[in-house]
Amino acid sequence: MTRLRLLLLSSFLLFISSAFADTILVRTIDELHAAAKKAQPGDSILLQNGEWNNVSIKLKCNGTKEKPIVFAAQTAGKVKITGNSQLRLGGSYIVVDGFYFTNGYAGNDPVINFRADKDNVANNCRVTNTVVDNFNNPKRMQENYWVSFYGKNNRLDHCSFKDKKNMGVLLAVILDDERSRENFHSIDHNYFGRRPALASNSGEIIRVGVSQHCQFNSNTQIIDNFFEYCDGETEIVSIKSGSNVVRGNVFKESQGSVVLRHGDNNTVENNIFLGNGKAATGGVRVINKGQWVVNNFFYKCRGVDFRSPLSVMNGIPNSPAHRYVQVTDAVIANNTFVDCTPISLCEGSDAERTLPPANTYLVNNLFYNTTDKILHNVYDKADGFSFAGNEVSTIMKQDLLNGFVRTTFSSQKNDGKLFPVSKNNSPSPALDSINRIAGSRLTKQLSTKPGFSNLALMKQIQANAFSACGAKWFQQTKNNPPAVVQTVACRTADEVYAQLSHSKPVIIELTGKTYQLTSPFIISKQVQFTTKQKTAVKIITAPMLAAFVVSGNGNLTLNNLSFDGKELKATYFISSDSAGLSSHYNLTVRNCSISNLSSLQGCKSLFYAHKSMVADSIVFRNNSFSNHTTNMISMAEEKDDKGYYNAEKIIINQNVFSNNKGELLNIYRGGNDESTLGPNLSFSNNKISNCSTVDNSALIMLTGVQVSQFVSNVFTNVNSNGTVFQFKDIVRAKHLVEKNVFERSGSITANQFVVEKGNVAK
Repeated sequence: MTRLRLLLLSSFLLFISSAFADTILVRTIDELHAAAKKAQPGDSILLQNGEWNNVSIKLKCNGTKEKPIVFAAQTAGKVKITGNSQLRLGGSYIVVDGFYFTNGYAGNDPVINFRADKDNVANNCRVTNTVVDNFNNPKRMQENYWVSFYGKNNRLDHCSFKDKKNMGVLLAVILDDERSRENFHSIDHNYFGRRPALASNSGEIIRVGVSQHCQFNSNTQIIDNFFEYCDGETEIVSIKSGSNVVRGNVFKESQGSVVLRHGDNNTVENNIFLGNGKAATGGVRVINKGQWVVNNFFYKCRGVDFRSPLSVMNGIPNSPAHRYVQVTDAVIANNTFVDCTPISLCEGSDAERTLPPANTYLVNNLFYNTTDKILHNVYDKADGFSFAGNEVSTIMKQDLLNGFVRTTFSSQKNDGKLFPVSKNNSPSPALDSINRIAGSRLTKQLSTKPGFSNLALMKQIQANAFSACGAKWFQQTKNNPPAVVQTVACRTADEVYAQLSHSKPVIIELTGKTYQLTSPFIISKQVQFTTKQKTAVKIITAPMLAAFVVSGNGNLTLNNLSFDGKELKATYFISSDSAGLSSHYNLTVRNCSISNLSSLQGCKSLFYAHKSMVADSIVFRNNSFSNHTTNMISMAEEKDDKGYYNAEKIIINQNVFSNNKGELLNIYRGGNDESTLGPNLSFSNNKISNCSTVDNSALIMLTGVQVSQFVSNVFTNVNSNGTVFQFKDIVRAKHLVEKNVFERSGSITANQFVVEKGNVAK
């Protein structure tokens, strides 16, 4: 009877408590903070719909597991947090729901921080149904996170993150003291989309730990998320701590990998990597001890080297924890690779990284391929691997390592994609031993069939990514249709300025003969300049930065124009914005004739790329450049030697350079950072004649350029007493100099990364 009374009393108290929980509508930041200060378990504080500008939201309160304190948008997505704003949580059992961060930035602070201040971390808190969209600091080099995790047992779910462009990891899990270790955070059902190449390190989407804390366990769960077009750098997910799980995620057309960079005993399971044939799409890179990579599906992943679909690294003898610890006790099993580039074993082997993997099991994997002839690249001794039960398409002509067997496969279709299945049901002995301990690491034991053989599971993972990840209200937002681009005739510079002052894209037809500039033409949208005139257009300037300045979000095209630069006193004909903005730009010059730029008038370069701002593409095609006493293309202001550079793709094709005095091309990417892919240079089918530098230095200087191709160019009387090409590289690069003609021209200063073939010297 006494027990029954206690139960009735408990139920009554719970009812009374629930009855007195408040729902409060707040309209200002002061009202919000006042409500948070008074909040009791079970309370709901609603933020009124509208714009919350320049707000620093700090929520310090404590709910309970049964009755969290909820801070929600009055209508999800209708509370727009703009300007210089951020959200900080401190306390326990707080839920944030439905916020929309847009048209703003957070400065040096994280946008969302699971720590209110140094003394108040968050525990058992949740942020859900929230969006951070293009919420970038104005300047690229001003670094911050979008989300930082502190404390324990926090959750980020059903949120969307899109278009991070400034420096800094998008989401960082911090392990700086005991309050935040062994944390068991959950990062699940989120959408991470469209991070463009950062052209430097720190372009990860998720980083769990840092090198200083890599020997601690985090136990972070990264589960059931969708990563799409995440091209920031080599590492999409960077694991730098122990005992984390990456499971059930989809990585679509993302130029990077899940990298087990530091820390031990991490698990990568049941993920789908949809490269879809996109260049540089990777998979998983393995370093350190006890890593498991099991039951993943890799489809047309086309990365190489560090970005290979599977890359198992060499280590450093007696390596400190923050460098390259030897791979040992790894299990790589039951993965399927469909039309992927070769896997890379003992990757990174060099004079420092001399320890190949040891006690590493690579078993029961399936390699189906219809296009490639090579399965694996092995850069050191593979004695430390145990290979068994790996099945390979018969098209592979390479001499395979023992433990790889050519065979034919059954096949099914999944959304038009091939899903090959092994015909073999006999488990390898190695798989039997692995399954004895799989229960503590995996959702279930590995299949006896080689490869990822569960089509139903694959469909389930894809369905989750495409329909259940991210904030629903944001996914349903429709993009505006592309604007109609009008052609407008402009006879004077003032008319051009007027067209550049509004936001709509425009084609500007130059109908005048002379344009007197009082300030640069600032390009911050899609703008094309063209003309129907056959005579050269004169551009006259006083001393200024440039005639054309391409700013953030600018997309400048010069097409079918003839320019006489004799009276141009600007420092550059074209330049990027010197402010180092975070938004990218593009430049295309095609079918143009540009002549007579003069250093005597103060002009230093035809095109100058200022540091810290990044171009997705720089294209010069089918142009004539003649009679200049300036440098042509200068992209060498990045001298920090941290791997930074300022253009991802540079294409110089079918141009004529004649009678010029100055550098033709100078690109600089200093330092030994290996986390980025670019810049990527294509220089082909150009004719260069009677060109030289002032001091016989290299006409074309490449420092740290990752990939270059010089194909089918003709050099006549070019720097005859000096150097035509000079290559300087600290980290591995790929340079091809092929089928070029050098007549009465200088030499090539090459290195071990330069391949020369089919060139002709006269």
